[in-house]
Amino acid sequence: MPLQNRVTPFGEIVADPARGLFMGNRGILHDETRQLGRSRWKHPNWIICRLDYRGTKRPLMSPGAYTELFFLDEATALAAGHRPCALCRPDAFRQFVAAWGKGHGGEPPSAKAMDAALHAARVTRGRQQVRTRAARATLPDGVMIEQSGAPWLIWQGRRHLWRFEGYGDSAPLDEGEVTVLTPAPTLAVLHHGYAPVLHPTLRA
Repeated sequence: MPLQNRVTPFGEIVADPARGLFMGNRGILHDETRQLGRSRWKHPNWIICRLDYRGTKRPLMSPGAYTELFFLDEATALAAGHRPCALCRPDAFRQFVAAWGKGHGGEPPSAKAMDAALHAARVTRGRQQVRTRAARATLPDGVMIEQSGAPWLIWQGRRHLWRFEGYGDSAPLDEGEVTVLTPAPTLAVLHHGYAPVLHPTLRA
């Protein structure tokens, strides 16, 4: 049975056998049986990490260690409210910080300031995902939207259906407003040039 450690663009943590391009961290969410409790985070610094870092290997969901979470790609992780790790992805972190500074009209922020802003923009006090509305035509590549109950990636003027194993059907972008899953601060980062790593199943 697959472990409950795959993250969707809705921010949910579910069990699925598909693999992805990145892993992440929200703290220790599992117990000694490798089962998740009620908590879906234990700290506000939700990060996106490489699958490999300096050859480090360990059993998943080890006792007392953080819960390893896995994402199809970086756009998925960003939609779920994560941001690049400064330790294992320093180049991506610097690019994210620089785009954040441009998008928020000031100097590049600290990781702590970004995490605080992201946490307020990604979940409610009732632990529900924060979603916003925006016109399709205003959304940059790399943003995730919800349509008919499913998550879709916007890329190169089309929307692409998100699935655990990769992207599926694509369709043209229509006029009008849509529900945006990607948190507002990250949306600004994408508007100002941050380019997330996307799964190779994506086709224009």
